[in-house]
Amino acid sequence: MDITQLILDDHAEQRRLFAIIEQIDPKDTEALTAVWSRLSAFLDVHAEAEERFFYPELLKRGEGANDAEDGTVEGETEDAIEDHNKLRDAVKAVDQYPVGTGAWIEAVGKANVVNSKHMGEEERQGLTDFRRHAPVARRHELAVQFAAFEAEHITGVKPVNKDPEAYIEAHG
Repeated sequence: MDITQLILDDHAEQRRLFAIIEQIDPKDTEALTAVWSRLSAFLDVHAEAEERFFYPELLKRGEGANDAEDGTVEGETEDAIEDHNKLRDAVKAVDQYPVGTGAWIEAVGKANVVNSKHMGEEERQGLTDFRRHAPVARRHELAVQFAAFEAEHITGVKPVNKDPEAYIEAHG
């Protein structure tokens, strides 16, 4: 078990849930509500788990990979925390609209865009960086903690935006 693979698996599930929403008739508000509730909770729990277990360790071991912001691990981490904040805000924005309306569908689409951009960057940057610099045994230890946290918080966590610079200072 490897935390980088668990994160990739979560990304695949997030993509799957967004795709399911796209295929539900907008009039089926019960199904849309159920799937969106699951997806929005999952997005929050996933981001929190990364911030607790993955990014602090990445800051200790990483060097910056591929197109990392300013070429550093601090840059790629700061960008990721900012992305998580943008995603939390996008998820919250969905709840401003009645389920199934055009505005709701558009807001879900915006959340999907924010999330997709973040996942792509994270997969090229932080995950690559971590696989290059963290020993397999440490990746396994973090995977256990990550999986346990997600299981314990299956119904969600309180979404709290974080100051990226303060986060790096606290964990770097």
